[in-house]
Amino acid sequence: MREDVLEIGGAKKRITIHDVAAAAGVSISTASKALNNNGRMGDETRERVKRVARDIGFRPNALARGLLSKRSFTIGLLTNDTYGRFTLPVMAGVSEALVDHGVSVFLCAIEDDPALGQIHVEAMLDKQVDGIIATGKRLDRRLPVDLSNLPVPVVYAFTEGTPDSVTFRSDDAHGATLAVEWLQSIGRRRIVHITGPKDFFSVRERADAYSAAAGEGEQVLYGVWSESWGHEAIDLLWRRPGDKPDAFFCGNDQIARGTVDALRERGIRVPDDVSVIGFDNWEIVAAQTRPPLTTVDMELKELGRQAGLTVLALAEGRPVEPGVRKLPCRLVVRQSCGGKTLRE
Repeated sequence: MREDVLEIGGAKKRITIHDVAAAAGVSISTASKALNNNGRMGDETRERVKRVARDIGFRPNALARGLLSKRSFTIGLLTNDTYGRFTLPVMAGVSEALVDHGVSVFLCAIEDDPALGQIHVEAMLDKQVDGIIATGKRLDRRLPVDLSNLPVPVVYAFTEGTPDSVTFRSDDAHGATLAVEWLQSIGRRRIVHITGPKDFFSVRERADAYSAAAGEGEQVLYGVWSESWGHEAIDLLWRRPGDKPDAFFCGNDQIARGTVDALRERGIRVPDDVSVIGFDNWEIVAAQTRPPLTTVDMELKELGRQAGLTVLALAEGRPVEPGVRKLPCRLVVRQSCGGKTLRE
């Protein structure tokens, strides 16, 4: 038997607010107010109604609830990250934050197509979403669609927002500092940073933090987001005369994996001779690297959770200060640094 259906005389009947009121010994009006957290009544009565509703499996009718509150209890998630590398963990956090509030989330992928983006925005508005969360594949680019002056609140997560918006992003400088300080704590002193294209804001922020933590004179090698660049960077460094690095902080996990492979091909042991740290904690790459890769986690799921709670607050008319919120990163230590166990 489904939890929201009663078996009565061999027939099945959907549980309604009338059943909740009867089981709790209150009026239908009182039951409705208790379940919607409004009206005046004692705390004991409100909790008893909620408890009875849970026990008998009552599920409020979404359409009726929406008509009463003038809300649809849906949130749109708009992204140009069609691969899902960054969007999927953000969406998981949004959904986790909103499920207990009875709010559903639906995803629209727009690639980098402004016309497609406008179509999806108009479809969201036609569905009367309570708000929109915009997310993408880099911090310093806006989605290719105008989200200003919409009749619903918009919150940005892992993409550039408008000046008066609420924007959530990972604190890349914090993540880079965590990586360098960890390498220093295990005795590494000649740390090189191999990273992606310099025109990325996140690349520059991580490189600046690396330089501040590692000290003047340390090397930053800019390239592309690929394993092959990790290989190429090692070849470049080993052709140069002088002392070789004893640690690498890489701009993403793909570069780090290429770095580890190139070192192994040269007979250099990771982590015995050289330590390597990546960035992103992309499980499909980090966990499958040999040895498994120590890396910085941008906490994208938490970022999505915060964005979800914020768009909900805005939809409910609660005041929220605009601005950029930086969320701290987390270092996940695996075997590529040596001598430590995984810290999750």
